[in-house]
Amino acid sequence: MNNIQRPLDGIRVIALEQYMSGPYCSMLLADAGAEVIKIERPGSGDPRRSIPPFAQKGDIKKAGGFMAYNRNKKSLSLNIRSNSGQKIFLDLVKIADVVVENLRPGSVNKLGLGYDTLKEINPKLIYAAISGFGRLEGYEGPDSQRPAFDIVAEAMSGIMHLVGFEDKPPSWTIYGMADIYSGMCTAYGIMQALFMRERTGKGQFVDSAMLDNMLSLNERMVMLYSITGQVPKRGQLNHLFPRGAFKCKDGYLALNIPDDIMWERLCKVIDQQELIDDERSKTGTARAAHSIELAPIIENWLKNKTRSEAESLLNENGVPVGPILTAKEVFASEQVKARKGLIEIKDPDVGSYRFARTPVHLSSAPEIPTEPAPDLGEHTNEILSSLLNYSKAKIKDLQKHEII
Repeated sequence: MNNIQRPLDGIRVIALEQYMSGPYCSMLLADAGAEVIKIERPGSGDPRRSIPPFAQKGDIKKAGGFMAYNRNKKSLSLNIRSNSGQKIFLDLVKIADVVVENLRPGSVNKLGLGYDTLKEINPKLIYAAISGFGRLEGYEGPDSQRPAFDIVAEAMSGIMHLVGFEDKPPSWTIYGMADIYSGMCTAYGIMQALFMRERTGKGQFVDSAMLDNMLSLNERMVMLYSITGQVPKRGQLNHLFPRGAFKCKDGYLALNIPDDIMWERLCKVIDQQELIDDERSKTGTARAAHSIELAPIIENWLKNKTRSEAESLLNENGVPVGPILTAKEVFASEQVKARKGLIEIKDPDVGSYRFARTPVHLSSAPEIPTEPAPDLGEHTNEILSSLLNYSKAKIKDLQKHEII
């Protein structure tokens, strides 16, 4: 077992990243075994280092978001706006496999550190750029140079239009979803590029746009409008019912009935067999049209049952349901524990905390590493001396001039 390696052992990633999408992408690569070198500006580092909530012990405090998305990485404090800092960055690129970058569009090109420059010194380099609206030549749109945060991508992909209730304004989903999903899509693109490199020996540019990623996640809206011309509305579906949260005596249960076979099973469990062939409920479209009448029937059956009781009865009879859990309940979930969905990261300064695990298990790879997020510039000397063979005198001079 000691000889088994992680899938990306031997792959070196330079992460020119900040906030969430880039850090989450490179974290996935680090969890898979890649050596990830995170480039941070001297003095302040990734802005997420200063965003609450904070884990604190004594006088030391660290940002939870930074801790969660930067495990298993090395931190190199480097001023890439300086000529000397750019020289160090280019030296690293020469021995790297991947660059992950999510800075504002145009910023790296202004510094002379864009893909067109880097591929000349390392033709095998895979350069993955995350942006709001895409940067690949030939695919630019009118918004390509705009900055974006997660909620902008949710809005412009049509997702926010569908979240919430019909009589309320559009709503966002969960904080950072577009960032996290974009990080995951970008990691997928990098894996494709690495696989292609095995065949061609050449690197390439991986273009990941948050808008594209969220639009792909909203594929049902695309399909529905393309096929029927219908514009889906918030808070209601025209072709099926029930779907949503239904109240039990100790909380809510998530219920979805996608077809008539499942509806028949539900009717038998709640002892409402007459609804199987009733014209008001025999099809999904009919059920959607009469949801106001049907919802109280389901709720009446649930109101005297606990979530666990209702869950058991319905699942045993082929109607998949699940309890709607709070954060506290997720942490206590036996299923989450069995899947090792939360991993413990032991920080030497602020103690142990649990964070979400990379969501895929491989049968022939060991469990993911759990090194804590690095302190700002923690590995600067190590990287410069071990990887780039810089002398102690040169490193000291770089420190003196605030390059590192």
